Amino acid sequence: MTTISLLQLVVALLLIVAILLQQRSSGLGMSFGGGGADGGYYTRRGFEKFLTQATVALVIIFIIVSIAQIFV
Repeated sequence: MTTISLLQLVVALLLIVAILLQQRSSGLGMSFGGGGADGGYYTRRGFEKFLTQATVALVIIFIIVSIAQIFV
């Protein structure tokens, strides 16, 4: 297994974890009465904001590593 393949595997696993945590945390606020009657918009704060930014960064890294693997 090459270094790029190993890096791609690690990034993919981290991406899966980040996405699963994001899905779990989105419903958590509603279960404790975090949502209003209309369900409206809200800004992400704290861990949710970090998780969203980390997910975007992991997706970008995954795409770059995937493209690099094509050319190596």
